[in-house]
Amino acid sequence: MLENPPAGMPRITPYIYYSDMVKAIAWLTKAFGFRKKLILPIPGGKAMHAEMEIKNGVIMLGPNDMDNNNLSPGVLKGRSQSLYVYIDDIYGHFKNAKAAGAKIIAEPSDMIWGDMTYSAFDLEDHLWTFAEHVRDVAPEDLIRFRK
Repeated sequence: MLENPPAGMPRITPYIYYSDMVKAIAWLTKAFGFRKKLILPIPGGKAMHAEMEIKNGVIMLGPNDMDNNNLSPGVLKGRSQSLYVYIDDIYGHFKNAKAAGAKIIAEPSDMIWGDMTYSAFDLEDHLWTFAEHVRDVAPEDLIRFRK
């Protein structure tokens, strides 16, 4: 019997678009530590689809498609989503992303819900927040804090 989702794929997988997928794949590997899982090449040294992973998380990448309005935020001049990714070493990850040219918009900060996070734009203006869970916080404590 087939597995649903297939082995190695989470239930929800973001599909994000880039003008230059080959460049994006290399950059996401260098800056954010993603690993190539699958690349479907097309002639001309380009790709029509890619899958990358970090730990047990997966993202899918596709080329900008003007006909279907599947566009990167840099082309769209706006965004309707961001990505929240748990990693193991927030400070090391931050240092590596910054050195690779990520546009840092928030340095590592302790959040009330128990995560240490930082946020950055990638090379085509997708917004990423990286988090390391540093303490458990009870929901009732969050509600009390917000009042």
